[in-house]
Amino acid sequence: MSKDLSLLQPELVMMVVVALMILAEMARRPLVVLWLGLGGLAAASVLSLPLLEADTSVFGGTYRIDLLGTWAKLILLPGTALSLVLARAELAGKEREGSVYSLLVLVTLGALMLAGAGDMMLLVLGVVLTGLGSFALVAYPRDDPATEAAMKYLVFGAVTGAVMTYGLTFWFGGAGTTLFSALANLQGGVVMVAGLVAVIVGLGYKAALVPFHFWAPDAYDGAPVSVAAYLSVITKIAALFALAQVLRDLSPETGWPLVIALVAALTMTYGYLAALVQSNMVRLMAYSSVAQSGYFLLGIVAVGVNALSLQSLIVFGAAYVAMNLGAFAVVMVQGRRLDAFRGMGRSAPAMGVAMVILLLSLAGIPPLFGFVGKALLFAATIDAGFTWLAVIAILNSVLSLAVYLRIIVPMYQPPREEKAAASARPLSGFVIALTTAITLLAGVAVQLLLKAM
Repeated sequence: MSKDLSLLQPELVMMVVVALMILAEMARRPLVVLWLGLGGLAAASVLSLPLLEADTSVFGGTYRIDLLGTWAKLILLPGTALSLVLARAELAGKEREGSVYSLLVLVTLGALMLAGAGDMMLLVLGVVLTGLGSFALVAYPRDDPATEAAMKYLVFGAVTGAVMTYGLTFWFGGAGTTLFSALANLQGGVVMVAGLVAVIVGLGYKAALVPFHFWAPDAYDGAPVSVAAYLSVITKIAALFALAQVLRDLSPETGWPLVIALVAALTMTYGYLAALVQSNMVRLMAYSSVAQSGYFLLGIVAVGVNALSLQSLIVFGAAYVAMNLGAFAVVMVQGRRLDAFRGMGRSAPAMGVAMVILLLSLAGIPPLFGFVGKALLFAATIDAGFTWLAVIAILNSVLSLAVYLRIIVPMYQPPREEKAAASARPLSGFVIALTTAITLLAGVAVQLLLKAM
């Protein structure tokens, strides 16, 4: 027991910090809540570093301390810290401000459970914990769009969660245990198919995979921009890492890689096509986020086939957190309408350059961080025998340029009317500068990241 607890120090710190944050919020001390959150996330990140060499599990194999689970902590915890800073920049002085900070950290605790899940029950617990907090975050503004978005999110989540829980009972019946490590004994048939469909539905909803993405544009648009930024990266990456944790124990001979490949192709293509017709920047970024989920699936297709699969997931996950949070931070400063970006590159040159770098990285342009992550994903997919999927992904990268150029080109056109240039507050400016620097420099230094794996 003591050994297991020693391996769970980051999670235990998070639990204690969340409890303290809730107490501080009850006393209406939002700044105390914020600093507790930032301090706890920093401490948990530091405590995760010694676990990089670990490849084990705790409590009878129900929770994995392995490459994917540990790197999930090192990606999600700093990402949550940046989300807290964004939330402060957007919500400072507003009612129930501290509740948002508490919920962000609480949902991240559930996200860590998802990313390290080695058991069906822990998977369900992670989905529930991330879901309940996320519903409340979307409903925070308490206006009609936020309430409607939260209700859609809640109903969709309740249905997909129930489907996943029911489907997992087939795997439990077939394997005789709730541990994922026992799934290698399952062969094809109704039992395997039912469980696979259930997991894709439950985690596909969390990751906004097509056709389970319908909640995402409304939820992102109804929520505060900082919350939309958080949901677009933290819960998404946790769900995709959880999917990798589940499928790595299933035999590829059952045919699941082809199913995931088809979902990846559909998700990438639909996401970018839908983004092409959006005039609302939050909804455009929501559909962009849907498409990026399809790229993550390129690495999952190769899970169990080559070592590059997990490495590519980790590198692209780190890149995605930086470039997507940064892009949402610019949207938070500039405004939700696409027209608001016209002339921004002239009136706010530094923020314009940052947005160009972040968007080109999302498109996969070298030598930026996003390009390195996608290149590794392509290599893993091709090595797994899915060259056709890599070709579709490359074609969608070309399509993504059309999406992001819809933002970049107007940024350097004369504005239709004179208006005061939007300026980033110190906190939002810090997030934009930091994520841009990571996106620009990490692509060159990615070999150091790969050596750490």
